[in-house]
This record gives sequence, structure tokens and C-alpha cells, in this order.
Amino acid sequence: MTNTKIILSQNNVNSDVHAASASHKLKDRHIRMIALGGVIGAGLFVGSSAAIRQAGPCVLISYLATGILIILIMRMLGEMLISRESVGSFVDCIRVAMGNGSGFVAGWLYWSFWVVTIGAEAIGGAIALRDWVSIPVWILAPTLILVVNLVNLISVHVFGECEFWLSSIKVFSLVIFSAIGLVALAGFIGPQPVTPVANLMVTHTLAPYGWSAIFAAIPTVIFSMMGSESATVAAAESKNAGENLAKVTRSIGIRITVFFLLSIALILLLYPWSALQSGYSPFVTVLRHLGIPGAAEIMQFVTLSAILSCLNSSIYISSRTLRGLADKGQAPEPFSLLSVRLIPKHSVFASSVIGLVSAFSSIFSPDLVFAFLLSATGAVILIIYGMLIVSHAIFVRQDPSNKAFILPMSGVLHVIMTGAIVAVFVAMLIQPGNRGTAFSSLGSVAFYAIIYLCTRHRHREVPA
Repeated sequence: MTNTKIILSQNNVNSDVHAASASHKLKDRHIRMIALGGVIGAGLFVGSSAAIRQAGPCVLISYLATGILIILIMRMLGEMLISRESVGSFVDCIRVAMGNGSGFVAGWLYWSFWVVTIGAEAIGGAIALRDWVSIPVWILAPTLILVVNLVNLISVHVFGECEFWLSSIKVFSLVIFSAIGLVALAGFIGPQPVTPVANLMVTHTLAPYGWSAIFAAIPTVIFSMMGSESATVAAAESKNAGENLAKVTRSIGIRITVFFLLSIALILLLYPWSALQSGYSPFVTVLRHLGIPGAAEIMQFVTLSAILSCLNSSIYISSRTLRGLADKGQAPEPFSLLSVRLIPKHSVFASSVIGLVSAFSSIFSPDLVFAFLLSATGAVILIIYGMLIVSHAIFVRQDPSNKAFILPMSGVLHVIMTGAIVAVFVAMLIQPGNRGTAFSSLGSVAFYAIIYLCTRHRHREVPA
């Protein structure tokens, strides 16, 4: 009788845990919108003006090339995650393929990027809010981090709901902008006559700064389009993880590329690109040019939504990355612990605190400490993408008969894509404006590699 009670009690506990686990999962609609909206941020709504002014109309080729790169990397990442059930994240892919040291470096580089992003987005959000509330930035920025931190600590479902609606605003705004732009091209609204060719060829050439400007603009473009890989982290924490993972890795790159290309093409066709102001939203400029009332206020709200969405995602992704490192013994063990709501609360808190430090460095030392943090993490995504390509090549070589590997001519693509990333890095080293970022990011790689070498005796070996 006693044994029966124990068994029933244990079954009840297991049922409660299972129920709790199911109730704290992301839904399919969360994943779809997080995957699509997670990449769309201030880099598109505001930063695209800098890329356009840097290259002119041929910037479309920069966006297309970057989009193809991301599409292929997402396909490769999906194949690796599906090929082995034991591999849970893209950092695990790198660790299994290239060894513990590479996994350590990739994980900490990725975490560093996102915690610096927490600070940058908090400052951006505070500046955007300052036009509506007369509160100093140094108060608004930490308040935003605190609020979003609480959102992440309540439950993953609450995070998913917030991200769903914030991402919905961004996606909906792009759909509306595209619709307005197409109507304007048809001549139904805006200044008449419509002169798309004249706007595009305002300097009588598609490459006013030379065709090499295509490569010069790619660093700016790739930083505005990065983040697709983070959707796989959210997919792994959903109810239908395997199905969502497959959908995200197959479709997200294509959808993001179409959104970016269509938006930038409409901007170039509807307004003289040479008259755009770098650092000012080209979307606002075009909407005002077309006579859309309240354009500035609407886009300010959309930009704030994009910033809050990125801040929300930054805390989520950085905390999950830190937890993943702790699970493999490559970060302090407390960071792997979950709350009763299945949230890695210590990782969320630690990432938010470091993000807060980053935000304050932006306020009190913008030209020294914060500038260094941005430079030290600015090009790490290129390095991580390169490691993912190499990892995919190793996965395919080790298990060529695995049905998960269906990408055609993968061997050729490995060479071309690796060469493209090296070319972008070389272009950054040549350009005075990007040289510091390239060297500082390489310094970050060396820094974490040294830490790993000094502490590797403490790390657990991860079986392939």
C-alpha cells in the first residue's frame, strides 16, 4: 500500500512538472512572429539611411548578397540541428563540430554581443521616449531594462506575448509602408508625376562611389539583418520544437530578405537617395514626401516598438546563451538553474545587470568605454557565421548519408560563403571607419580563447 502511494505521488509530481513545462512554452504563433519580427529593428528603420548614403542604389546588391548569405546559413543551421537530437543550439553545433574551445569562444562572443545590445537598445529607447516624457536618459534607460527584465522573469509565455505584439507592430508597419509605396509608384498618391527612374539615377549611375561600395556597405547591412539565428533558440523552447525549428530555418531568411529588399527598393524609387540624411529614418522622409499625415509620429512609435522588441529579445537570447554555457560547464553552475516557471532567473538577472553597465557606460563614457564595447562585439557575428559554415562542412563530412543534409552543392557553397565572409572582413580592415571594429572583434576572440586555455581543465568534455 505504501509503495502504491509513493508511486501515485511520484506520478502526480511528474504530471505537475509536465503540466508546468507545457504551460511555460512558446506557442506556434509566437515563434512565427518572433522569427519574422526579431530581425526587423532600428537597423532597418533608421540605420538603412547610412547604408544607402554609403553605396547609393547599388546598396540593393549589398542587401541581396547579405540576404542570400543568411538564407544559406539558416538552412545549414537547420540541417545540423535536425541531424542530431542531442544538439540543442547553434553554439552546440559549433562545439560538437569544432571542439569545446570553439564552443566556448562562440558562446561567450554571442553572449557579449547581446548584453552590449541590451545597453545600446535601452539608451535608444530612452532617447525615443524623451520626446514624450521629460525624464533624464540615465533614469529612463535602467527603467526600461528593469521592466523588460521582469517580463522575462515572469514566464516564457509572457515574453512570447510581448514579443509577438511588438514584432507584429514592426511587420504590420512594413506591410503598410510597402502598400503605400506601391500605390505611390502607380501614381495615385504623392507628388506628380512619379519619377522612380530619376530618383534612382539621380547621379546618373547605380554605383556613384564605385562598385566596390557594395562590399563597403555590407558590414552595415549585415549588422542590420543579423539575428535570424536567435529564432532557433525560441523555437527550441516551443511546444512543437522540432516542427517549428524546421519551419524557422527554412523560411526566415527568405522572408527577411524580401522585406528588406522591398522596403529599400521603394525608398530608392520614391525619393532621391542623395537627399537622404544619414542617421535619420528614410521611412519618415519618404512618407512625408508622399504627404502622409503624422508620418514622423507614426514612425517614431514604430521605431520605439522595434527598440523595445530588440531589448526584450536581447535579454531573452543572452540569458539562454549563458544558461547553455553553464549547462556545458563553461559558465558558473548557478546560471543553469531554472525557476519554478522554468526561467533561468540567474542568467536573466546577470545578463540584465551587465546590459545595465553597458547602458551607463554609454551615458558616462560614450567615446571610450561604450565605443570600445561596441567595437569589441561589432564584427563577432561574422566570426560566428564563419564558424557555423565550417561546422556544417564537418557535420556533412562525418555523416554524408544523413537525410537531414539536403542542401545542394554544399561543398561548393562552403568555400564560396567562407570566402565571402573573409572578403567582408578584409574590406572592414581596409576601411578606416570599420578597421577598429574588425581589430577589436578579433581581440575579443583572442581574449576568450586565452580564458578557455587557462580554464579548460575545469570544463566537461562534450561527446560528438
